[in-house]
Amino acid sequence: MEQTAEPVLDIRGLRTIFRVRGGEITAVNDIDLSIAAGETLALVGESGSGKSVTSLSVMRLLTRGIGAIAAGSIRLTTRGGAAQDLVGLDEESMRRIRGDDIGMVFQEPMSSLNPVFTIGDQIAEPLRVHRGADRKKAMDAAVALLESVGIPDARRRAGQYPHELSGGMRQRATIAMALACDPALLIADEPTTALDVTIQAQILDLLLKLQRERGMAMLFVTHNLGVVAEIAHRVAVMYAGRIVEEGPVGEVFRNPKHPYTMGLLASMPRLGDAARMKQAGEKLAAIPGMVPSLMNMPSGCAFSPRCTFAIDACRAVVPGLEQVNPQHRSRCIRWQEI
Repeated sequence: MEQTAEPVLDIRGLRTIFRVRGGEITAVNDIDLSIAAGETLALVGESGSGKSVTSLSVMRLLTRGIGAIAAGSIRLTTRGGAAQDLVGLDEESMRRIRGDDIGMVFQEPMSSLNPVFTIGDQIAEPLRVHRGADRKKAMDAAVALLESVGIPDARRRAGQYPHELSGGMRQRATIAMALACDPALLIADEPTTALDVTIQAQILDLLLKLQRERGMAMLFVTHNLGVVAEIAHRVAVMYAGRIVEEGPVGEVFRNPKHPYTMGLLASMPRLGDAARMKQAGEKLAAIPGMVPSLMNMPSGCAFSPRCTFAIDACRAVVPGLEQVNPQHRSRCIRWQEI
């Protein structure tokens, strides 16, 4: 999918830090990302790669006094056509944007839903706050939203509390809440991780359907490459706080140009692998080693200690994102060879 002239979300040079033990660590380092209306960008990587910190930076939900945006811009274009840099906004202005121009679906619905308010009240709240709807209109809209995300007997469910719903229904309710004000951008931070496989598929289908109907941009954070293949147009692979590869999903999956992406794809189990590997005495491929500590980053390319292609030049300087083609980039000095 081609980028529009004015993306809904345009991140440039984002650097996010955390203040710990009297010092600073960089959790997100010089990130450039853009998402067009109707497009899904998947942000992929192991735990600790900086995916969730990136999404929390966009929402400006970093822990006050500990996390902070140290550099860069986060430009959001609303449905009304207004564009503004979120980094420079005060908290009151950001509060007006959250839930209105940007919706967010979190990984664990029980941690994002308030246990002492009914589902209907929580979905109606953004409509009352951002749209000025009265209680009855907001509740009627909440019921309609529950119906739109596939919850049966929506009027009754709206009067229930989070603990009275199944995990799949709770996640559908959080999606309804995130979409209440028809945001220009939806951030989904591993929204299917806590669900079983069958419910995962239902939630992914729901997100795809709602995005097509609403034409919103979506930033989908996940560690699951199978999910990426199903839901995203483009993928950005993160490692140790940096984007190491970015491009259209089909191209990156067919022709990866970074050793980390290659390792992630090789470690994905495929249908029929178990029987074949057992017979051949093989094991599923795995990337050796661990993601480096942000407090003790290796010199040069952060992936070099785990990379079978690494040479001395890889450890000398941090490589830049090089153009494989106009839509595909890789942070590897040997991408043409591998």
